[in-house]
Amino acid sequence: MPSLKDIRLRIQSVVSTRQITSAMKMVSAAKLRKTQDAIIKLRPYVNKMQEIVSEVTSTLHDEVDVPFIKPREHTKVLLVLVTSNRGLCGAFNSNLIRQMQQYVKEKYNYLYEQGNIHIYCIGKKGFDYLKNKPYKIFKSNTEIIENVTYSQATELANELMTLFEQETYSHIEFFYNKFKNAAVQIVTQEQFLPIPPPADTNKKKIEGYLKNYIFEPNEVEILTEILPASLRSQVYKILLDSVTAEHGARMTAMHKATDNATEMLYELRLNYNKARQAAITKEILEIVSGANALKG
Repeated sequence: MPSLKDIRLRIQSVVSTRQITSAMKMVSAAKLRKTQDAIIKLRPYVNKMQEIVSEVTSTLHDEVDVPFIKPREHTKVLLVLVTSNRGLCGAFNSNLIRQMQQYVKEKYNYLYEQGNIHIYCIGKKGFDYLKNKPYKIFKSNTEIIENVTYSQATELANELMTLFEQETYSHIEFFYNKFKNAAVQIVTQEQFLPIPPPADTNKKKIEGYLKNYIFEPNEVEILTEILPASLRSQVYKILLDSVTAEHGARMTAMHKATDNATEMLYELRLNYNKARQAAITKEILEIVSGANALKG
């Protein structure tokens, strides 16, 4: 049985740990509140932009060549993996990486074996895990996820659009955690380029008209203008989603750690009191035995 001193030291250690986890929970909660408001306000805008692009795209003739839309054969794929720079956020990163590996195995195994699957690591944790694995790392960026801004997202989106336009990659896809609530993060695979076709392929196409709209000057010029803006806002939304999900995951993990520390403290204090009581009882028995021996 541990001595009273050992139990006291362990209680002090658990108390210090609980203070740290509780403070980290409060910090994550404050950051979550800020980013959650931002992502909730951003999503309707991005969804509407994508809806407009999808509807305008559905009116185009098949022979019209618009950048970022024309389908390509899968020859070389870039997967953009968005993880965190820090740990202590539960299974936030491990679930994402595991599902990305499963996705590559199921869909792109033949390209993976040929070395045509490249990973763009956004965040330190993804890079640290994959750098010693048989994956080709195209690039690593750990700064953009520290403080996500629209200008940084624009630079990343422009870089990816350039890679696609130069035909360096035939497809570019994102893997990230989508924020649902503080306790739930959804691992999401999202195709970035080429832009996927509209979900309703049987929609009636009327040249120049769609839902009582008239396109001026024409659909191609409109798409040429709004496509880059839509893609930049999509990247910004993905990064903000991931950061918000990270804060939620860390807050939940620290909340559970604080609760576990509280339960451990209860058990340790109970054991301490039992050990202290046993020591006192032992001392009393020794005194009584000594007194009885003197009487005898």
